[in-house]
Formats: sequence, structure tokens, C-alpha cells
Amino acid sequence: MEKIKIGIVGCGGIAFGKHLPAIKRNGNFEVVAFCDTQIKRAEDAKKEYGTEDARVYTDYNELVKEDLAAVYVLTPNKSHAAISVAAMKSGKHVMCEKPMAKSYADAKLMLDTAKETGKLLTIGYQNRYRTDSTYLKRACENDDLGEIYYAKSHAIRRRAVPTWGVFLNEEEQGGGPLIDIGTHALDLTLWMMDNYELESVTGSVYRKLADQKEQGNAFGEWDPSEFTVEDSAFGFIKMKNGATIHLEASWALNSLDVDEAKTSLCGTKAGADMKDGLRINRVQYNKQSVEKPDLRSGGVAFYDGHSANETDIEQKVFYDAITKGTELVVKPEQALVVTRALEAIYESGRTGKTVYFD
Repeated sequence: MEKIKIGIVGCGGIAFGKHLPAIKRNGNFEVVAFCDTQIKRAEDAKKEYGTEDARVYTDYNELVKEDLAAVYVLTPNKSHAAISVAAMKSGKHVMCEKPMAKSYADAKLMLDTAKETGKLLTIGYQNRYRTDSTYLKRACENDDLGEIYYAKSHAIRRRAVPTWGVFLNEEEQGGGPLIDIGTHALDLTLWMMDNYELESVTGSVYRKLADQKEQGNAFGEWDPSEFTVEDSAFGFIKMKNGATIHLEASWALNSLDVDEAKTSLCGTKAGADMKDGLRINRVQYNKQSVEKPDLRSGGVAFYDGHSANETDIEQKVFYDAITKGTELVVKPEQALVVTRALEAIYESGRTGKTVYFD
């Protein structure tokens, strides 16, 4: 297998927790350049995952000058667009972490640059590669559910506010749970429906629990003075074909109905959800029935039949697209619509008005 040289911009939690271990397991990437505003983090990443002669930078503009096939953009949301655009204009393909960008305008600039330069651009929606997701996607493509006209996107945590990094910083991230985990749930839903034509969005955005002293948080106590984003948000999305989506997202919510990165779909032939494993419900032989496929055995789509987790598959899909010209699974045109919908929920929450699209 051909080895390709890549660079990493952003050597924080998402790099060490997701991308770098999967890149190492893949074995076909050589990480020859690292960049982070904190030089020690870049140096630590080089020691563990880089080649012996890998370079370390604090300015991404220097890294993108390197002889690289691709750049991974693993920074806070605010800088996704600037780094991705610089990398593509320097002739590199880009893997950018989710969400695509902090704003629709930034995401649109990224897509326009990809088209202008001819470089690959994909976004880190790894939940598409889960076994339950790939199974359900095949069912949707086979029209097993019929016309999907109502769906729910689930991203609810009871008390699991991330207290590290810049997650609580609105300026750096653009929002809280909606843009952080709600983005995964909405991406899954739109992908299953294969519907990206927005008509209108109505949203409610709350900061109701952030100032409480008794927090019971899974990740330790947060500082209310630094909690500048929402703690929950909800959206009602109407598509141009009349379909509707209910999106729910929270880091802190007094609810026992907890689900993350899941979708529920209602179609004319059948429905499906990921509430208790993957369940497909339908009427069969005039009786209500529920099918629960056994997803523990067999291969996973997109990985040549070999079992692998979603982050491994994500890296292989990107590698194959670069070296073999195969199709990306997560396309920037799709990720752009996710960002547009999320931005509209925030806008609707601020103004109290429904946002309409042409």
C-alpha cells in the first residue's frame, strides 16, 4: 500500500482521542508535521505518532507549505475554515473535524474552495460508519422504510458537560451541545433520509442549568462564569418536500431519556430507531412487528468486509479517496446543510422567529 504524508493542525483531545490512534492503526499514513498554538502539545504528538524527522509548528501557515498529501484540521470550530482553506489552496486534501465550521458563511467558503482547487474535503462525522448506521442506511436506500416524512435527531446528555478545552467558549466554538453533539445526530438523520433541502427552521435555545452550584456533572464541576454557551437546544426543521425533523441536544438536562448520536425515522412502510440497539418496526401480516438485527457478527460496510470501529473506517475511506479516487462518504455539500440548519436554530432562538430558506 502506498504511504502518504499528512500534517496535523490541532494536537488536543480530538487528535489524541480519535484521529491519531486510528491513523496509526491504519499504517498507511506518515505524520510528518504537527501544529498547535501550544508547542508542547505538538511536540508530544510528534513523539507518540510522528516520524522521526517530523516538523513541529505553532503557525498552520507554515505547516501547509510542507510536501503533504493531506492536512487534518482538529482545532476549535472558529478556525476550521481558515485552516482548511489555506490547506486546500496549498494543494492539500483536508479532513476537518465536525462541525464543518462555526458559521454557514465559513462552511460555504470551505466548499467553494474545494470546488475551486479540486481538492478533497471531508468532515469528521464518524458515526455514519457505525454498524447500526450502515445497516440502517442500506435499509433506507432499499426503500424498506418507504417515504421518511418524520424523524428525530437525538443528542441528549443528562449531566455530561465537557469541562476541558474551549467547549464552554462561545467565541471559539460558536455554541454548546447543539453544535458539538447535535451536529452528529442531525448529520445521521439527514443522511438516512437523503434529504438536504431545507425550507424552514424554528429553534429554542436555553441556558437554564449552567449557573447551578450542585451540578452532578460526569466530567467534574464547571465554572459558571466560563459557561458562555447554551446547556440545551431544540429545533423543528421542515424540509421542502414536507418532511419534518425534531432535533434535541443537551449537555445538561433534567431528563432520563438520554441518547447521543442517534436517529429515529418514521416512513410510510416502516420505522426505525437506535433506542435499544437498532430496531425496525412495521406492520407485517396485519400484525405489529419489531425487527432487531444482530449486528455483532460479520463485516462492516466500507472496510472490505473486515470488522473495524468507525474511526478506523473513517481513515480508510479518506485514504482510499486520496489514493484510489474512490467516493467520499461524508461530502462537504451535506455537511454544509448541517451547519446551515444549526446556525438557523441559534438565530431562531435569539430572535424568536422562524428562519426561512429560498
